[in-house]
Amino acid sequence: MKVMEGAEAIADAVRAAGPKVVSAYPITPQTHIVEALSQAVADGRLDAEFITVESEHSAASVVLGAAATGVRTFTATSSQGLLYMAEVVLNIAGMRLPVVMTVANRALSSPLSIWNDHQDSMTLRDSGWIQLFAQTAQEAHDLHLVAYRIAEDPRVLLPVMVCVDGFVLTHAFEPVEPVSDEAVSRYLPPLSLPFVLDPARPATFGAYADPTVYTEARFAIEAAQRRSAQVLSQALGEFAALTGREYSPDFDRYRLDDADVVMVAMGTAAQTAQVAVDEMRDEGVAAGLVAIRRFRPFPAAELVAALGNASRIVVFDRSVSLGSGGIVAGELRSALYGRLLPQIVGVVAGLGGRDVSVETLTQAFRAERDGWIDLRPDLEEIAP
Repeated sequence: MKVMEGAEAIADAVRAAGPKVVSAYPITPQTHIVEALSQAVADGRLDAEFITVESEHSAASVVLGAAATGVRTFTATSSQGLLYMAEVVLNIAGMRLPVVMTVANRALSSPLSIWNDHQDSMTLRDSGWIQLFAQTAQEAHDLHLVAYRIAEDPRVLLPVMVCVDGFVLTHAFEPVEPVSDEAVSRYLPPLSLPFVLDPARPATFGAYADPTVYTEARFAIEAAQRRSAQVLSQALGEFAALTGREYSPDFDRYRLDDADVVMVAMGTAAQTAQVAVDEMRDEGVAAGLVAIRRFRPFPAAELVAALGNASRIVVFDRSVSLGSGGIVAGELRSALYGRLLPQIVGVVAGLGGRDVSVETLTQAFRAERDGWIDLRPDLEEIAP
């Protein structure tokens, strides 16, 4: 067990996974991750090419090209950097390349903010990447190893985005038990892809698709996304056998069995929400918590089964579809459509680094209608 900065814990997992190509462009708050990997390459602890580039678009292009030749790759970014990558991010998924990327979640401009919310990765939720959200530095470390396992599984062959709350996880120090290099080598076999760019076997990736095949190509990604849920479950089972650490493949359940009022949250806010649940319980409210780990593919059937007995669900969103409302709340309403709906209240808060305290989450639990909470008093009257 070590006390490690979250960024260091992530970099240690990536180093142990042994990517052959790492490329990234500095942007706060992900920079510590690739700084640590750059140092590992310089020290000879990671046998990889660390390719410096002039932009995030180029970084994504580098790992796309490298992955197409059949080597393990890694990149990391945040906020506007992720949006600058967007064109290539969709191409990576469309070419079925098993790239792993850390997104240190940060708000989007404008106004400019370097602080945490989930708007960046949620903006690319439909890109074809599997999206996992970590709650702790230990989980962030572990999920990066699991990410390579599922991305490279021949039943999946899709990129994975591991989302960690910027600063709250990347810059905080927590006790972490790193997985040993020997254990990682047993968990992650050498990469072997069925299709690679090889001059001896000429092939084309991402070629022009006319209307007779485009739909089929997109459907293949959808089918792989859905298969990845089972692959993730198997990968986490083998990870638990290896390390003793168990993770649910869809979401964590906290005091859920007899819960009448359930909060749905993601990322580090879910840790704070456990305290809010306990306080609500002390007040006599049968509160519970669902903490989503796998946002893509969205665990719709699992959520329907878990939330069926609740009379009221509060969805705590750290991102918003402007003009529509909280993004996770919208996804959950879609999942529950056509059933005997419990009341679903979508709450937006914690944007741009606004602190998510126990009081914030307790206020969310008590919200009676959709809207933004924790606003300045002069704006509360016009909040939807």
